[in-house]
Amino acid sequence: MDGEQTGPDASGIAPGVHQVSVRRAPRLGVFLIAGALFGALVTLILTSLYPADPQVGFAATYAYFLVYGIPFGVLIGALLGLILDRRSERRRRTVTVEREHID
Repeated sequence: MDGEQTGPDASGIAPGVHQVSVRRAPRLGVFLIAGALFGALVTLILTSLYPADPQVGFAATYAYFLVYGIPFGVLIGALLGLILDRRSERRRRTVTVEREHID
């Protein structure tokens, strides 16, 4: 033997031709963060539409409604990300790859 490896290498996959599936999956974390920012922005807009109570103040009112706005935005972002992830699974394609072991 000339140092050629015919069996599986360190990763446990034998060199040769294999079929693999490829898809472009969205990053869910990006959608969660974008949803949180969207929720904070919508909360700011909705809070600024109405006059603030002088005894409480605008900042306290905004902070109170952020408790509801951010989780709602995260939920919207998660749903959008999951819908796009489901859509990317339908567009999955199978390709042929060749794996080689090089010393």
